Amino acid sequence: MMMKMSWRRKSWSFHLQLQGAIGTIQSPFLFLFTNYCHSSTSTLEDARFLTNNFKSASFTHLDDAIASFNHVIHKHPLPSRVPFNRFLSALVKMKQYHTVFSMSKTIELLGISHDVYSLSILINCFCHLHLVDFGFSVFGKMLKFGLEPTTVTFTTLINGLCIESKIDKAMEFFDDMVARGYQPDVRTFNVIINGMCKFGKTNMAIGLLKGMADRGCEPDVVTYSAIIDALCKDELVGEALELFSQMRNKGISPDVITYTGLIHGVCKLGQKNQALALMNEMVEQNILPNVYTFNVLIDALCKDGMVSEAQNTFNVMIQRGVEPDAITYTSLIDGLCISDQFKEALALLKEMVGRNISPNVFTFNILIDTLCKKGLVSNAQNIIKIMNQRGVEPNVVTYSSLMHGYCLGSQIDKARKLFDLMVTNEIADVFSYNILINGYCKCKMIDDAKQIFDEMSHKGLVPDAVTYHTLIKAMFQAGRPQTAKVLFKDMCSHGQQPNIVTFSIMIDGLCRQGNLDEALTLLKAMEKSQLKPNFVIYSSLINGLCQQGLMDEAYKVFKDMEKVGCLPNNCCYNIIIQGFLRHEDLPKASELINEMVDKGFSADDATKELVVHLSRNNDLILRLLKVRNEGSAN
Repeated sequence: MMMKMSWRRKSWSFHLQLQGAIGTIQSPFLFLFTNYCHSSTSTLEDARFLTNNFKSASFTHLDDAIASFNHVIHKHPLPSRVPFNRFLSALVKMKQYHTVFSMSKTIELLGISHDVYSLSILINCFCHLHLVDFGFSVFGKMLKFGLEPTTVTFTTLINGLCIESKIDKAMEFFDDMVARGYQPDVRTFNVIINGMCKFGKTNMAIGLLKGMADRGCEPDVVTYSAIIDALCKDELVGEALELFSQMRNKGISPDVITYTGLIHGVCKLGQKNQALALMNEMVEQNILPNVYTFNVLIDALCKDGMVSEAQNTFNVMIQRGVEPDAITYTSLIDGLCISDQFKEALALLKEMVGRNISPNVFTFNILIDTLCKKGLVSNAQNIIKIMNQRGVEPNVVTYSSLMHGYCLGSQIDKARKLFDLMVTNEIADVFSYNILINGYCKCKMIDDAKQIFDEMSHKGLVPDAVTYHTLIKAMFQAGRPQTAKVLFKDMCSHGQQPNIVTFSIMIDGLCRQGNLDEALTLLKAMEKSQLKPNFVIYSSLINGLCQQGLMDEAYKVFKDMEKVGCLPNNCCYNIIIQGFLRHEDLPKASELINEMVDKGFSADDATKELVVHLSRNNDLILRLLKVRNEGSAN
């Protein structure tokens, strides 16, 4: 026997015995079968039917199975273990796991001994019920009986470990299986590879795939599909497509899972046309996309603004007989709302309900958010009433959207009232706080905004970058730069890493307050943090320096832009030119006008107004600007 008793001394838990394991989850059917009224089989024809039904295991309803089983266990002699195993396997396919345990116990009480196949069936049931430890108890019983486990037994337990997210133990058990001389089949490889892929061990799965042939086992479509799907989820679409080609070269036809994984992958990378091509190829090969395939593509198209393409895909879906679900409709409704086709979105909602597909909270939230952004808050409130009528519970997103609508309509009191209700119900999150803080800032109620900000920490909520950005900007606008700087330090000390937006707000605010030295210090700090300054930051600095008459410093900053790879844009040129014009440095202004027009930019209204004003005493620059602009137009 290949399997030695030393196996049981390994790390696996075999302390539970078969009797105890089954007894732990006994079904009410346990003794039903032996007490079932035998007189129910009153005719010979009925008896033959029940016997044949049992032997062929050709039943679709549990009641039929119970009747057949009851009839057979009263026969003499009793059938052998083989037809009983076939019968139990049929119950497993019906997912009647608890019934399998009860019937198995009854069979045992009738004196029919277990074999490897019957115990493997019990292991499979335990694994499906997320009770893999009980499965290993049965495995221990198998060894105790001196029965030889099969590859199916090992594969079932590996699958059970994967189901319970015990992937490391599954891999260990797989290695032990191989070490003890058992040959994994393609099903075993598929189970372990699928488990590896689900838990981020894609490279190990690829390694196992490559080693399959060396172990005399060729991968199939399931093997490839699992890895292709995992690669696509990791956004390694190039590797997935390479594996897809390899699969085809081996003569393995892709299935719906393979195509769906690839479509999902290319959609995530924004390659919608390639996704559509894959879908067309799929249809041409008579591989029917399922609802998940269509949903992936429709959602991606809608998010990319390709709503008409999404609607066409939806029509193909209907034509192919694939029933849309709540996700399909929700994606389409979202796409229509984003593209400002709200009437069409409502019509789709009506169609959805007409198909007896219940809108979920996400569907309703999309509509509520759209209405609130349009300022139609009363309509949004009506949608919430419909939600409640249909038994769909509004969530934090629902209320936050409504609160945002109130803020946009300057109904700050209503927003605060709703916010307080959310706090009382303990559903307010950082996003909710940000909406109210922003609302207060827009209404110039800065102290109220700060009070809400302070309240966040008392509720155990950590302000995010948006919270700080909103308040810092508002403090600068309210002429409270010291508070803004304190908030900036607070942001850094609480682990919120300043980003490009943070620096833009700070530098712009400091420049507007005339704190140019601090703004330049921040710019240097930003460069040291390896963040690349953008046009907004440079424009703020150049404008601030020009306003203070520091033209040499402004020009230096302007020229430094190119050194860090941020080429001046139209706005930057106009700001620096206006600075030189205001200080009547016409030669420098003329030089920069030449440079600006050569790069395809043009003077804005403010620049032209300054030029006209100065041309009363010196028309050279006006002529220059006119000639350069005419030349660039040609």
